[in-house]
Amino acid sequence: MTAPDATDSDDVPARKPSRAPWAVAAAAVSVALGLLLWLVAAPGDDDSSDAPTAASADAGFARDMAVHHQQAVEMSYIVRDRTDDEDVRRLAYDIAQTQANQRGMLLGWLDLWSLPKTSADGYMAWMEGDGHMGHETKDGSLMPGMATPTEIGRLGKAGGKAAEILYLQLMTDHHMGGVTMARACAKQCEVPQERLLAQGMVQGQQSEMELMADMLKERGSAPR
Repeated sequence: MTAPDATDSDDVPARKPSRAPWAVAAAAVSVALGLLLWLVAAPGDDDSSDAPTAASADAGFARDMAVHHQQAVEMSYIVRDRTDDEDVRRLAYDIAQTQANQRGMLLGWLDLWSLPKTSADGYMAWMEGDGHMGHETKDGSLMPGMATPTEIGRLGKAGGKAAEILYLQLMTDHHMGGVTMARACAKQCEVPQERLLAQGMVQGQQSEMELMADMLKERGSAPR
């Protein structure tokens, strides 16, 4: 399933003032930070030797997190079509917007570094041996935290409260895997701007996990 363009703001419900005002601000900060990082993350023309290699943690994180983020965008647009709840739909829009912007940065860096967007070594090879693989990959998923095709199918068929709960649970798992990967980049990546982005992902996704835990509790459920 191809997700709609994340810049499409049609049919975006107004969020209740009492619900997480940081979310909208975070999306705006992400865009501004993205523009800054885009300008400064590439090595200069006179120093191309500083560009990361295809086997580096910098390239591996950029490739894998771009794929990881794309599923978050997809799931967020699915749930916006499966529920009328304003809080869930606003959260989903915020996540889609932020992660689409970050994905654009990651893919843009790969272009600026003249590196491929896929690796013959498969996913997560850059993290091997680093001791960060505590959040295991489920059967049928590509990377830690990612939903399986079966789970995506269930989300696409659910509706109302059931869709809200499943989305919040799947996205909590997704963020847990993303935080694991981002922490590894913050430790292993050599490009300072990429480490900064990874650290921002950790902080932002941890805040969203706290919010999603509260939203699940309101619905009589909890993270899995």
